[in-house]
Amino acid sequence: MLDAVDRLRPRWERQLSAVEFAVEEVPPLSELDDGPRLTSDPIPLGRADAASGQNPAAVVVYRRPLEARARDRDTLGAMVHDTVVEQVATLLGLSPETVDPGYDDRR
Repeated sequence: MLDAVDRLRPRWERQLSAVEFAVEEVPPLSELDDGPRLTSDPIPLGRADAASGQNPAAVVVYRRPLEARARDRDTLGAMVHDTVVEQVATLLGLSPETVDPGYDDRR
């Protein structure tokens, strides 16, 4: 995860200076959906939390769902990077392609 964040910092240093980044094993039950969804994947790979009161903004990635989907170490690294880019984009109100111009090239 730190590699993904380090790749974004040169371009987004000011916007990311107060954002906390974390890795959790799995998403909390409150983030899991029990019924039909618009997406085909009911288990999220990460989340973005806006700053609230004393709590800073945060980007969290979920280790086990990412590892379960990755074919190998290289794929895992790319998936982590994409997840971080997607969550940072959510926090900043931008598209992932704006946050990382190479994002769409890997899809």
